[in-house]
Amino acid sequence: MLTDAEKSRYSRQIRLFGEEGQEKLKETAVFIAGAGGLGSIVSIYMAAAGFGRIRIVDCDRVELSNLNRQVLHWSDDVGRNKVESALETLRGINPEIEVEALVETIAKDSIDRLLEGSDLIMDAMDNFPTRYLLNQAALRRGLPLFHGAISGLQGQAATIVPGRSACLKCIFPRAPPATTFPAFGATCGVIGSIQVTEAMKYVLGRGQLLQNRLLLWDGLSASMDEVVCERNPGCEACHEY
Repeated sequence: MLTDAEKSRYSRQIRLFGEEGQEKLKETAVFIAGAGGLGSIVSIYMAAAGFGRIRIVDCDRVELSNLNRQVLHWSDDVGRNKVESALETLRGINPEIEVEALVETIAKDSIDRLLEGSDLIMDAMDNFPTRYLLNQAALRRGLPLFHGAISGLQGQAATIVPGRSACLKCIFPRAPPATTFPAFGATCGVIGSIQVTEAMKYVLGRGQLLQNRLLLWDGLSASMDEVVCERNPGCEACHEY
């Protein structure tokens, strides 16, 4: 049940999907992988929307070069663990929800423990080896994975639902070369917002998800395109699921 304070806080979105929909968001536990550019947008909007339990995981400290895009963190946070400032910011945005912030490395031997109790996985990482770990864990646990990535003024998003859609390995059989890519904060805003919208649609059973579709955003032309994706029956990651 929603409290009177929650009904007031979420009144404008309750107009969209009613108190029952808001209660579903309140009951949802979210795992956010990364507290950087995408993780900032994803976590802020999920907190504001009332996703009831948020677990955000990152092992890095805030650097000055992060601040053009990582809006969870402010200038005074330079040198702090990212999840410490993330916890402070998210609790300030919405004290009605539960926020857990963990200084951890997402690795093969920690991923299942970190995901315990989660209903959704938000990919806010900046490298494909870790994304593949998230993908495999999502398949193994039957959890939806909401993928997002950016580079400069370009970004991409896709929704992966085990057993119903192509997985991340189907879409990207090989990881792109590791590199330090340019990053513009507003691009994180576009892609992170799409990821949160997809998560809301999944929880509430609304609209058409980005299943078997890779959405591509080009900020220079202010345009979006889609690439249709198919599940690969021989995929090394998802063929057995």
